Amino acid sequence: MEWIAFPLVGLIISVLSGFFGVGGGFILTPFLLLIGFSPVEAIMVSLLFSIATSVMGAFAHLRQKNIRWKMSVILGVSGVLATQVAQPFVMFLSKRGLDEVVIPLLYIILLLYFAWKMKQETKREVAATAENERKNQEIKNVLAKTIFIGIAGGFVSTTLGVGGGFLMVPLLITLLGFQARQAVGTSLMSVLFIVIAGFITYALKTPFDYSNALLLIVGALVGSPIGAKLTKYYLHQETAKWLSYLYIAIMGSVVLKLFKVPLWGLVVMAVFISLFAASIVKKIMNKRKRMVSNS
Repeated sequence: MEWIAFPLVGLIISVLSGFFGVGGGFILTPFLLLIGFSPVEAIMVSLLFSIATSVMGAFAHLRQKNIRWKMSVILGVSGVLATQVAQPFVMFLSKRGLDEVVIPLLYIILLLYFAWKMKQETKREVAATAENERKNQEIKNVLAKTIFIGIAGGFVSTTLGVGGGFLMVPLLITLLGFQARQAVGTSLMSVLFIVIAGFITYALKTPFDYSNALLLIVGALVGSPIGAKLTKYYLHQETAKWLSYLYIAIMGSVVLKLFKVPLWGLVVMAVFISLFAASIVKKIMNKRKRMVSNS
């Protein structure tokens, strides 16, 4: 059964990863916790999966010219440095039996904050976003902000088993005024360096079963490029809106896990995926209707 279920899960998560630029692990880690994986196992599987989705997603965004290379390098280098602090922190929690509570709580706090921030972002006009980007680029501490975002993304990535994109994408939008597509593309490229460093740090010290991760990656081979291509159907505010909904869904599933009802957590995630899929179908159908009417 696993050889069918895990590739399908990998396909779905990688589509979301390519669309939102969140590296895949941000969605996968809570899912693995819901089905019974330990936090350390979930983190390692998610980091390896994030390597695959980040490679494919970044390549797709490279072709669409959504990557700002200077920012991506700064984010990646600062993030890699942060991974070397995060892994000992997680192992400290694991040895004391605190990881089952602390890691989900960290998820909830971060998701609550960024769901609110991205919801606020949906209220802004496109012109205002462009003006905000111009003003932010004139501020002298842009480099400091970029390094901060990279460090935060790297630490969170290795602590929670996520790509770091779910943290960096909203920060790039809200602190540096990036357009959503550029934030996603730049994040994915920097995330690639971060998750490789994070996984190696764990793999050198912790035994690991690669089978489940490889099954997930099989599905990811198809999904991530599809997700990146789907961004062209959505405006900046629409992408930000759906990202806020994704944060809320993941947060709800983690809360239900803490309350020992993981099945309902899986239901919450399934509801979000169904609604998002319906949105994609509607967008594609509307575009086809416009093409027919214009021909």
